[in-house]
Amino acid sequence: MPTTTTPTDTGCTETDLSATQVFALLANERRRFALHHLLQAVGAVHLGELADQIALWEGEHTRDRYERVATSLVHVHLPKLAAAGVVRYDPDQDLVVLLDAADTLVPHLELTRPAAVR
Repeated sequence: MPTTTTPTDTGCTETDLSATQVFALLANERRRFALHHLLQAVGAVHLGELADQIALWEGEHTRDRYERVATSLVHVHLPKLAAAGVVRYDPDQDLVVLLDAADTLVPHLELTRPAAVR
């Protein structure tokens, strides 16, 4: 998913996501749950913590659900978010960090906030 990088007044770069990219990233509930949790966290989040919270929000907090959530995060959702420049995932340490580009998603994400996340 290509992104546009533009210089800002501070000399840093800002990643702009297109409307199509924003809606594609938010199209999946599990990805939205991941983003909600990362927005609430301070700093890096361990993959296990993220998978545990998503399994809880999905309503069936079992070992099987946890493993399915963790697997889908590693193989599907985190790579998609990382390719868009929204998160950085370190597979060696299993740490996920929300990046500044996620700010583009926040207004849309707030509209989709389920009651379980509040």
